[in-house]
Amino acid sequence: MKLTILGCWGGYPAQNEASSGYLLEHEEFTLLLDCGSGVLSKLQNHTAPANLSAVILTHYHADHVADIGVLQHALLIQGMLGNKQDTLPIYGHKEDEAGFNSLTYKDITKGIAYNPDETLEIGPFSITFLKTRHPAPCFAMRIECEGRSLVYTGDTSYIDELAEFASEADLLLCESNFYHGMDGSKAGHMTSMDAGKLAQGAEVKLLVLTHLPHFGELNKLQEEASQEFDRQIIIARSSMEYYI
Repeated sequence: MKLTILGCWGGYPAQNEASSGYLLEHEEFTLLLDCGSGVLSKLQNHTAPANLSAVILTHYHADHVADIGVLQHALLIQGMLGNKQDTLPIYGHKEDEAGFNSLTYKDITKGIAYNPDETLEIGPFSITFLKTRHPAPCFAMRIECEGRSLVYTGDTSYIDELAEFASEADLLLCESNFYHGMDGSKAGHMTSMDAGKLAQGAEVKLLVLTHLPHFGELNKLQEEASQEFDRQIIIARSSMEYYI
């Protein structure tokens, strides 16, 4: 699996950047995880929107779905220009009917509900879910392919269940929206120390900190997480690529 970071900022994109969006590829299958503000622009540095095989969403907060409408219109316009593609499936949960209903647009995109209690097969990927602790219904995802695994926390405050869910993952893509000593629980987000604690408890191989704050010194997130986690830690950056 190849993971490309398209956007890694929490709440809104930093200047010339994007909020949550991650491209996961294996062979000829291309899956977009979340589609926040600025993601469609960043996506085009790596592939055309028409090349997406599927999209899957953790939840419907704007910093994770703001570019869904932009993606739909990009595909519509390309169709008008003679580049008509098959209907793009967008997977999301149905705990927010309005959010889910927005995923279907003409014959351009089709919203498909995933059942969080069942394994979802999308192309070469097997995806399982864990409901997180966040103001809006949100689901962490464990994505497995040919014996390798990626866990994406989505948005969440720390919950013990995540350690078992992420157990021995090759890569943990973990939100870290706050620094040590801050309380992100009411906002439904983790601190750097929470991320390190989760990674250590799960015994993952690589921790990638994402959903980054717009304040403070970001390198401190890595320093603080390392107090809990004794393996490799990386702070997400736009266009970073990882082979899993």
